[in-house]
Amino acid sequence: MRTLVSFLCCMLLFSIGVKAQNSADCRSAIPVCADAPILSLTDGLGDIEDFDPDVIRQTGCLEKGSVSSANIENNTSWYVFRAGTDGQIGFDIEALPALGTTITSEYDFALYGPDTDCADISNGTAQPIRCNYEVNSTNFTGVGVNPENGQEGAPPLTANQNTYDEWIDVTAGEVYYLLINNFNTNFDGNPEPFSLTFTGSSVDADQNTALDCTLRDEFLGLDIIACEGDPDITLTALNSPAGPDIATVTWTVDYDDDGTIDATLPGTGPLGAELIVSSPTSGRYFVSILTTLATTITDDILITFYGIPVLLPDPDGIVILDDLSDSNNVEFFVDGDGEYEYAINGGEFQDESVFMDIPPGLNSVIINDKNGCGTTEPIEFLVVGYPKFFTPNGDGIHDAWNIIGIETLTDPVVFIFDRYGKLLKQLDETTIGWDGTFNGRPMPSSDYWFRLEYARDEDGVQVANTIRTHFSLVR
Repeated sequence: MRTLVSFLCCMLLFSIGVKAQNSADCRSAIPVCADAPILSLTDGLGDIEDFDPDVIRQTGCLEKGSVSSANIENNTSWYVFRAGTDGQIGFDIEALPALGTTITSEYDFALYGPDTDCADISNGTAQPIRCNYEVNSTNFTGVGVNPENGQEGAPPLTANQNTYDEWIDVTAGEVYYLLINNFNTNFDGNPEPFSLTFTGSSVDADQNTALDCTLRDEFLGLDIIACEGDPDITLTALNSPAGPDIATVTWTVDYDDDGTIDATLPGTGPLGAELIVSSPTSGRYFVSILTTLATTITDDILITFYGIPVLLPDPDGIVILDDLSDSNNVEFFVDGDGEYEYAINGGEFQDESVFMDIPPGLNSVIINDKNGCGTTEPIEFLVVGYPKFFTPNGDGIHDAWNIIGIETLTDPVVFIFDRYGKLLKQLDETTIGWDGTFNGRPMPSSDYWFRLEYARDEDGVQVANTIRTHFSLVR
């Protein structure tokens, strides 16, 4: 009976010319809630940036059962919903026949959340919490209980050919992204409809509050973070509550997001209801819809493009906080306001841009954009410092002692003393270093002291500096 009702609703929907909208891009996912079934279609290959095929194959989830050659995105649609209450949520995705045809589609899905952004989905950082790409012998797939045969959902990744996954427990305010994909190797290119109906104890208690329906007022979608060079982003007013009653559409943009409108933009498509945003034009985009009922509907969305991180120009990009001290500390400054992480000398990434106890000499840093927009090549930098010990034993390793990076200092002179204050050696930027001898005689293992005198540029003024400390000779 349910299939027949859905079929009749679908026939009515398309016969009266109201085309349900779909989004093939996670970044412009359609906001929905649970107060009524959503009738839509999957039409056109999704944005290839939605998934990295190599990442997908590692999840063990976004695959067509054992068919390793399956096309992950045949024809797709993305939705986003926000939990309105704490509780249990599920959904039914029902394949429907196009007008005058039989059902040839087979729908699969992947659900991401809570509070995951599309960049993490694209780069594989976020993996589905529910998904089902099993071969389907019914017209339904989803989360919860299959209404056609009563089969209860199983935990994800189970190998029981179950086309339903177990319920999800949600907390009010959490945001989830849902990919619906029409997998059909014989797909003929014509859009095929489906219905999306939310279920679960939260919906049974109150379908108007189970999901936060105010999210639909954000019909342009949630704010978008994208990468420079990404495909164009299509914003559409066709998903607005105005439905078929759109009279005129006006698009504007505030490029700096500072509260001042910078330009009015031409829309594309019917009534100019769509806007194409190309990289790297970041900004807050606004739409104003005048309906045939003389009402106005508005929305806005912030789109931010990021690129591969770039350090500020010297000397501001890399600041040596405490070189020529017992603790060499370095801070990095990126030209941009993205989210970055840093790794020194091939080590682990950290969010903090300050590194402590950097070894003296030539080092390297790698900076990664956490939005998935690129990673720098290793960037070399020099920390002027001194070895805490040296071992002049002729093995070619640590056989001489000197200030590392001394050639970068102005007029440097180094005096080396024994513990009694006797001058043993004088060095400068042209000297290889001290070999641990005095008058050709090897000095014993002990602590030795040095005094470094040099000039340093401080705000354009050469200031004399002196450093006194010690190091160890080890035999």
